[in-house]
Amino acid sequence: MFQIRKLNLLHVHPWQNPRFHTTNTKTTPSSLKEAKAALLEYLHATRSLHFLDADNMCKNSPSFLHDLLAKTLSHSQTQTLTLTLTKRSISRYLRYHPINEFEPFFESVGLTPPEYAPLLPRDMIYLNDDPLLMDNYQTLCNYGVPRTKMGKIFKLAPQVFRYGPRVLSSKLREYENLGVGPGTLAGVVACSPCVLVGGVDFEFVKVVEKLKGLVGKDGDWIGSNFIDEGCCNWGVMLRVLCLLGRVYSEEQLGDLIVRHPCLIFEESGGCVLSLVVFLFKLGFSMDQVSRMFIEFPEIRVGKFLSNLKQCFLFLTEIEMEASEIERIFHSHCLVLGSFTLKKTITLLTFLNVGKKRLCRTVSDDPLLMKSWALGKRIEPLVNSYLEYESKELKKKFMLKLGYVENSKKMNEAIKLFRGKGAELEERLDFIVRAGLDYEVVCEMIRNSPRILSQTTDRINKKIEFLVNEGYSISDLASFPSFLSYSPRRVKLRFSMYNWLKEQGVIEAGFALSTIIACSEKAFERLYVKRHPSGLQVWQDLKAQISSDI
Repeated sequence: MFQIRKLNLLHVHPWQNPRFHTTNTKTTPSSLKEAKAALLEYLHATRSLHFLDADNMCKNSPSFLHDLLAKTLSHSQTQTLTLTLTKRSISRYLRYHPINEFEPFFESVGLTPPEYAPLLPRDMIYLNDDPLLMDNYQTLCNYGVPRTKMGKIFKLAPQVFRYGPRVLSSKLREYENLGVGPGTLAGVVACSPCVLVGGVDFEFVKVVEKLKGLVGKDGDWIGSNFIDEGCCNWGVMLRVLCLLGRVYSEEQLGDLIVRHPCLIFEESGGCVLSLVVFLFKLGFSMDQVSRMFIEFPEIRVGKFLSNLKQCFLFLTEIEMEASEIERIFHSHCLVLGSFTLKKTITLLTFLNVGKKRLCRTVSDDPLLMKSWALGKRIEPLVNSYLEYESKELKKKFMLKLGYVENSKKMNEAIKLFRGKGAELEERLDFIVRAGLDYEVVCEMIRNSPRILSQTTDRINKKIEFLVNEGYSISDLASFPSFLSYSPRRVKLRFSMYNWLKEQGVIEAGFALSTIIACSEKAFERLYVKRHPSGLQVWQDLKAQISSDI
């Protein structure tokens, strides 16, 4: 009966029917009161439902009552405001239009219309026509399970309501015979009804025994601390209790569980096991882990673990040494788990800093990471002495090139240089050693500062390629930007240029700037299309060079 199925079109709920509109309905407190009274009289006096069941259905099914008012108003011949709807008019409507009693019943136990729609039976609308459902429902009510919490049983263990006569009662008695009190069992059933499915869950019994001995709380306390949406895994919870029992005395463990119930109730204790494994991988001992739990902050274990993983990812992404990461976690674990750190790329951007300096900053003061938590404004880090020194070396280097100190041109050029002052000097010397005069190279750099923003290896490869193509190193003086272009662009342009020379459509001796500087569209229009097969060869060269580089 409670398996997922297609909706019966004869019993479509109003919220699912696009032809049914309630835009003119005004649900007021007085109209709701009249509807509750009429529905209670109908369910109890006319349909012979138990008074407590009927009363619960009337008090805890607001969606159904709203729809009932809308239907009553729609059925009337005049557009009377809902304020004039009376108990008598609603009772008259119910007398000639029987309702699907399963709808207010399922809503009253805590299910929403979309949740209970698949549970509506195809061939009945009266609750008393389903004796198994009502018998098991009454058994749970009499045992102390709140009516308004039975929706979870319908969602997680619907087979409970299909048990035959006295089957459910015998299951409850079995647990009582094993020492589980009725109050405890009722509280647990409302939150984790899977204990009533199949045979006796002996792991559940052992967990209850341990908790009663440790904290002395009843079932209401156990039920109120459940965090899982699904059924509890009592086996995992038992293992967590046994694990914690090895490192704490009973008094310590009981006090810890009362202060932090999430340690065992969040994912049945699975979050604690995941946290312990994570800390073990960072070199923690069980003694260190146990001391950490004593001072555990007011936060979910799962969230605490997620925060730790985010900090670990950040430290890994800024390329911090593994030993240093372990040191920081050992000394500041509780703090790192108490806040959510921003993503690495965000921090690098807003702190305006490189990975190496960020590593040094965090190593010197790990607590600084707390100021980079989500929701907090990040201020750029103040320049260090090393950065200041590097900037001064850049300025001295640029003054040697012939720039005027603090001029606009100098300030613009310094932004284009990538690398430390000493590295820029090294790159200049390398180009000089390649065969150019020092003053010529200085002029080249002033005309095209970007050529020093690459390593000597990249500069060397481009110079070798230039010489291999039959050009002289002195050709760089007239076109220094050659060193700034990507290897792919240079190789592609020269390959096409050489092919066109072989086909006799262009002459040899083109200047470097003629081959490299123009845009791709201009190069195709001016040179590639001179040959009928030019475009095809151009595309083939693109594919080949892209795969090679």
